[in-house]
Amino acid sequence: MPPATPSPFLTDALGRPLRDLRISVTDRCNLRCTYCMPGEIFGADYAFLPREELLSFEEIERLARLFVRLSVQKLRLTGGEPLLRRDLPQLIEQLSRIEGVHDIAMTTNGLLLPRLAASLKAAGLQRVTVSLDALDPQVFGQMNGLGVQPERVMAGIEAALTVGLGVKINTVVQRGVNDGALLELWRALRGKAVVRFIEFMDVGNHNGWNMSQVVPSREVIARLADGGEPLRPLDAHYQGEVAARYADAEGFEAGVISSVTAPFCGDCSRARLSAVGQLYTCLFATQGSDLRAPLRAGASDDALLDLIGGIWSVRRDRYSEERGELSAARQQGQKIEMSHIGG
Repeated sequence: MPPATPSPFLTDALGRPLRDLRISVTDRCNLRCTYCMPGEIFGADYAFLPREELLSFEEIERLARLFVRLSVQKLRLTGGEPLLRRDLPQLIEQLSRIEGVHDIAMTTNGLLLPRLAASLKAAGLQRVTVSLDALDPQVFGQMNGLGVQPERVMAGIEAALTVGLGVKINTVVQRGVNDGALLELWRALRGKAVVRFIEFMDVGNHNGWNMSQVVPSREVIARLADGGEPLRPLDAHYQGEVAARYADAEGFEAGVISSVTAPFCGDCSRARLSAVGQLYTCLFATQGSDLRAPLRAGASDDALLDLIGGIWSVRRDRYSEERGELSAARQQGQKIEMSHIGG
């Protein structure tokens, strides 16, 4: 996918460029992680979206092309669990043909990668970020809500590596839940992929977030040093990189994502498209903007470009920076579920 002729980035009201589009393809998932889709809320009788409400692959492709015209360079497929969307490699192939797309990635729990990794790679997927919160079977089973064992995720990671996909691993850290074995997890996985430790966030409305369960990233990095030489900070790959990067004396890298204790709203360049075509300009948004209705009503590309550009140009979201200033009531206001727009 050769890069298109460079063009100025579309910027929001705070001067932040639009570079990344995260596309949710389903609200369904085959896990019930306590910090995302707790089983007591998303149970057997939970009403997931009917298929006709989901954007079709053709609609997703058309919108992605328009976002790229507005300066997006990177696309990431999310969910729910994106691999539950039937024929997903077909969508990736369609997206890979869009001129100007530099990178196509996916966030997944990895359970279906052993079956799909080869076809995803052949279709044009370049990277996967796999969620794995613990190597201890009991802890991981508790966190994923269904007792699924870490070996199944490890099999997905191995499948991705075997076919040549880039792999990163995301670990959500909760104090008193999985924080006691972070060093063990990093040592076991650092030779395979970069592990990124994520501060427990108040995303959605049902994960029981409490600041007391947040393990600050600086504490995580100190634990990884294990009393030895401190890990050294590395330069960011690009402006707006979400994870702060560190390396030990052997050159093994770890990342931390610190949206609670060290927010990075000032560099946020990400828009999020839900599976039903709602455009969200923040992970912690309370409402989105409907792109599906005008799309299905026959709106022209120019009209849709004006709509998207207008939404981004007035964007002022910076929830993580404001979290400490907000009242408890506002912090606990109804936010969009992470299962609708990915992480």
